[in-house]
Amino acid sequence: MRGNERAKDRLWRWRSNPMRRREDIVEAWVVLAVWVVVAVGGTVAGLVTAHAADEVLSQQRAERRSVRAVLLTDVPHREVTVRAADDKALAKVRWTAPDGSTHTGRTLVNTGQKAGAGLTVWQDGRGTLTTPPPSPTGAAVEAGVLGTAAGLALTGATLAAGAVARWRLDQRRITAWDREWESVGPTWGHKTG
Repeated sequence: MRGNERAKDRLWRWRSNPMRRREDIVEAWVVLAVWVVVAVGGTVAGLVTAHAADEVLSQQRAERRSVRAVLLTDVPHREVTVRAADDKALAKVRWTAPDGSTHTGRTLVNTGQKAGAGLTVWQDGRGTLTTPPPSPTGAAVEAGVLGTAAGLALTGATLAAGAVARWRLDQRRITAWDREWESVGPTWGHKTG
């Protein structure tokens, strides 16, 4: 088939055709709607999600502060055969908040440290221990991944809904063909004899 003929075959549902059924027109609109939602909705969902994630991560960077803390207990090395690069354990620490009040709490620290060792911990705007905020590069990557995932999720859901709608239309066409065949088929009988 040449390119022009292929284009006509793809658009046959839109042309006036005596063989065209109502289901064919509905299917053409379903396919068009699915691709519009995938193209526009997927892009919008991805951009909105990425922007929202970036705002949340920027807010975390703005409100989280590092403070100096003192380790209150020894943190021995774990008895494992393979050490991880970030071998950490929960330990009790004491720190002074920016307002001058002293706090104690538990946080993850590197193993192998002795009580009294100084370290840096992170606290949120309420003074609660938390994880370090993501770097600007890490936040951009995370926002991009979340935006892509949101766009792909919407695309997958839309394509699945479109496939179900087309399947239902096929079922209706098959049922209509069966009914028509039951009424026309017997008149086509060939008598021999």
